[in-house]
Amino acid sequence: MKKATNLRSLAAQLIERVVDKGESLSAILPAAQKTVADKDGALLQELCFGVTRTLPQLEALIGKLMERPLTGKQRVLHYLIMVGLYQLLYTRIPPHAALAETVAGAEVLKRANLKGLLNGVLRQFQRQQESLLAEVDQAPQRYLHPGWLLKRLQHAWPQQWQAITEANNQRPPMWLRVNRQHHTRDAWLALLNQADKNGICGDAPDAVRLESPAPVSQLPGFEQGWVTVQDLSAQRCALLLEPQPGEHILDLCAAPGGKTTHILEVAPQASVMAVDIDEQRLSRVRENLLRLNMTAEVRQGDGRTPAAWCNDLTFDRILLDAPCSATGVIRRHPDIKWLRRDRDIAELAALQREILNAIWPRLKSGGTLLYATCSVLPEENHEQIRTFLADHDDAIAVPLPQGDEYGWQVFPHADGGDGFFYAKLIKK
Repeated sequence: MKKATNLRSLAAQLIERVVDKGESLSAILPAAQKTVADKDGALLQELCFGVTRTLPQLEALIGKLMERPLTGKQRVLHYLIMVGLYQLLYTRIPPHAALAETVAGAEVLKRANLKGLLNGVLRQFQRQQESLLAEVDQAPQRYLHPGWLLKRLQHAWPQQWQAITEANNQRPPMWLRVNRQHHTRDAWLALLNQADKNGICGDAPDAVRLESPAPVSQLPGFEQGWVTVQDLSAQRCALLLEPQPGEHILDLCAAPGGKTTHILEVAPQASVMAVDIDEQRLSRVRENLLRLNMTAEVRQGDGRTPAAWCNDLTFDRILLDAPCSATGVIRRHPDIKWLRRDRDIAELAALQREILNAIWPRLKSGGTLLYATCSVLPEENHEQIRTFLADHDDAIAVPLPQGDEYGWQVFPHADGGDGFFYAKLIKK
């Protein structure tokens, strides 16, 4: 039986690891959730995601409420105050309960001598909430993005940057992909309705958005492989790749395997190799294949050195979901805003260029390569493809819906898909 723990202190410790130590919430949260009761796992995620989503606002509020910041060994209390403020601002937890549990968290963190400070700061916020929010909800912190990223978005997308940041600050919708090998989308939607849940069709043929997110255990046939959780924008990758029966297809940077399994749903007779540099994440690919009762060759390998993992093999189609800044999926991973640095963008663009150049010779003549990122930054997308086409006479870019001569940039949308970029290249 899992022991009772103070969720607020646990959330504060996780947030400190993200903001001060550069660890990823996606990497550290699942293990922490296993230490708490099942019903508390969702609240722990809400507190961690919520604080990282609204960090600049919470920082500004603490700056108004405290004369000196908490530093050194007391730093974790800084994040505990943030957890308290977030609950008062954004959750339906009764204020007295939020305060009591947050203040109790100081004792769990062996900082009982600071309980009075925590209590005083949070109660002061309650008394002055309206005037404090009016002061701190000014530009630039009201956009809840780091300054370097805000500048890049404003420069790249002068007309769209506000809509992008607004979408980034929302809770993400839950998109599903119906497995066409089992059901049509309409047939599965009927089963969903029978389970007292509602879904809305997306503009990809197998896509369904749940009106309210739900645990996968409540989705009809999830364990039988009837449906997969996958964002609408990610679903377009396999569709734009257009895999055909009998073809040899490479899914590069494949983990966790959503696109691998989608390729096999669209073209079950295709021969697919799924490759990723991270052996640990490849276990997710194998799990997805097993749940969907599918077969693919799964290999660990670095996209920059294909000879090491595929010898002389060539492919009819290649899906390259390139490592990127993930600036298009911030609403799903709000800690990205505080983990990324401005200098990372040039380094990522260089890595993408290296992988593209290394894998292009592995594409057969007449073959198709789909380059995709979950980024909204031109350096990783349009500019990357423009440079590649200038350097490769044997590459032709195929026009895509709503795209331009280099590719199709999709922005995150409140009820739509994540931010994504696609470029479809044919080898002459």
